[in-house]
Amino acid sequence: MHSPDTIRIVKEITPAVAQHAEAITRRFYIRMFEGDPEVRRYFNQAHQHSGGQQRALAGAICAYFAHIDDLAALGPAVELIAQKHTSLGIKPEHYRIVGKHLLDAIGDVMGEAATPEVVAAVGEAYGVLADVFIQRERGIYEEQRTAPGGWNGARTFLVERTVEESDEVRSFLLKPEDGGALPEFLPGQYVTVFVDHPTTPTSPRNYSLSDRPGQDHLRISVKREGGAVHPTPEGLISNHLHAAVREGDRLELGPPCGVFTLDPKAVGDRPVVMLAGGIGITPLLSMAKAWVHHGVNAPLFFLHAARDSRTRAFADELAQLEAEGKNVRTRVRYDCPLDGDVTAENADQGFVDVPLLRDWAPYRDARFLFCGPKPFMQSVYADLKDLGVGDDRMDYEFFGPKQDIAAKLLNRSQAPAGIACPMHAGLT
Repeated sequence: MHSPDTIRIVKEITPAVAQHAEAITRRFYIRMFEGDPEVRRYFNQAHQHSGGQQRALAGAICAYFAHIDDLAALGPAVELIAQKHTSLGIKPEHYRIVGKHLLDAIGDVMGEAATPEVVAAVGEAYGVLADVFIQRERGIYEEQRTAPGGWNGARTFLVERTVEESDEVRSFLLKPEDGGALPEFLPGQYVTVFVDHPTTPTSPRNYSLSDRPGQDHLRISVKREGGAVHPTPEGLISNHLHAAVREGDRLELGPPCGVFTLDPKAVGDRPVVMLAGGIGITPLLSMAKAWVHHGVNAPLFFLHAARDSRTRAFADELAQLEAEGKNVRTRVRYDCPLDGDVTAENADQGFVDVPLLRDWAPYRDARFLFCGPKPFMQSVYADLKDLGVGDDRMDYEFFGPKQDIAAKLLNRSQAPAGIACPMHAGLT
């Protein structure tokens, strides 16, 4: 626990730290990658180039300092990040590296304001937080290791089959090379793909499992991002998987992780609305297929927003959900439909917006789950808030700072409490 002096000092310096938070985090990453370059492999360099990682860590510092005397408020964020860390293989020794360079960066940016007393207080505060993560991550590693069919680290899988789901999306059906069992993952979880890229070393990548649990394979579905000839940092691994990985090849996978899940056996009677934007359909499709498999009676509303029918994946599987589900309704919305795309009864043109959600979804009492690109997520989040949907009825998957989702609201000066400065750890 924190000492009273540490709590007092941290609260006193919080305004100054908040003012310089992004400068501190930019300096932190420079120092760490220069001083301990071996940790670079844990970081997605696309997030470094975009500045998203620096903003995320700045938000983390703000949130932690603001809640220095109420760590319980950070519990959900701690679990989210601990799951991410275990997916990458983060170990206790990495926290020592982060702590050293973070304190040095604070000293570089804050200058004389970083007195020995301040540095000691921040060091103690960081040590307490690091221990929280280390203990939880130790528990997750143990849960993964001891689960039937579970494992730690990388496990070799064979690509049994690939399926072209659209012009942009390919599915990979994967079976363990050792012929062993698979864990009963939670619908919505992801696995980590460890790729030794032939020209550009980079971090592992997380891909949502796109089929339901309880089968003899795992399935990931990958959208090819950027150009094939000169892919952007965001598209480095997706292009490699599309161009170089074939049936019979091997892939190294980490065990299922993640907190964006739905247990179909525990949903009760409340209706659920799933809103998918583009490739964001993958975790939601896993949930919906498990929902139908378990014969859930509660109403399920599933909407997939896509550019057009050529880029939209899983059209047949979405139709199958409605055909086989007891109380399942599906809808498709294209923003740039091709000729003939909107002739189907459940397909139309436009964006996911307030009128659509108000008229189609049971927004007054439903639980909403959504996933997709950042503009889609921002729009859906703002629209749901406009309809009076509280954060307690929203759940979403987004690999980035939570404040990015609320940006549309923040621009309207409607920032909800606890959104603007989320908890986030430095090693993601």
